[in-house]
Amino acid sequence: MPRELGDVLHYFLDEAGESPEGQVCASVEDRALPTISVALGERDVVRAAFVWNLAVEIARTGAAATVIAARGTDSEALWPAPGAGPLGAELVLCGARDPAELTRTAQDVADTRGRGTTKAGLVLVCVPAAWVRSGDEGRATPRWSLIFTTPDPRELRASYALSERLLRGAPDARVGVTIHGVASIAEARSTFQRLASEAERNLGRGLLSYGLLLDDLSIYRAIVSLRPIGLAQPQSRGARAVADVARLLLEDAPRMGARSSTPDG
Repeated sequence: MPRELGDVLHYFLDEAGESPEGQVCASVEDRALPTISVALGERDVVRAAFVWNLAVEIARTGAAATVIAARGTDSEALWPAPGAGPLGAELVLCGARDPAELTRTAQDVADTRGRGTTKAGLVLVCVPAAWVRSGDEGRATPRWSLIFTTPDPRELRASYALSERLLRGAPDARVGVTIHGVASIAEARSTFQRLASEAERNLGRGLLSYGLLLDDLSIYRAIVSLRPIGLAQPQSRGARAVADVARLLLEDAPRMGARSSTPDG
């Protein structure tokens, strides 16, 4: 299981060679697909686009990929119509009004998609960041979560606050971090280490690294064109990085499945 950025850098270093081709192999039983929550702020169009791009790259491996979000968010304009999209990646919009209702919907979808199949897969649940920050609402999110952050000090403070809320919400909660908007691997490593050290020092809990997305113009061009980067510019460095983050998530999904259920109460 990846914990430190150094543990996963072989996916991102050009000198390590191209990323492995072919499907991610995982032993999956006939059960609900794992769910992972992704906190998105208002008008957080870049990270919303990251979520959809990750779903498309997960689907590219042959795994099932579903994005679930509440209706009425700014992100809807960036995503395709609900239903199956590129490479079979699916979007589900629901009328959830709080994180508990959203998580129940996600679990229902995860149960349905996992029933009668041994296919690997992942359900990505887009949770408004304000829902996680409010009171005990963070306890209602799936126990496996992903946070996108940049090196900006304000971003790091906000990301730490989110990770604290999520980690305190359940004893077995696991929080992963993907660094983006960086110019180098060294900058990503330093950013992750600052955040992880703070969590370890104050909470006694570790964070998981899910790699980095370099500040690549191809990513933003794909967002503007409303096309997944893996389809718009498949040979770009940005496309390879998105595919590598997707692969890391999918590799951890079977191990996180037992932790992804809705908390009692």
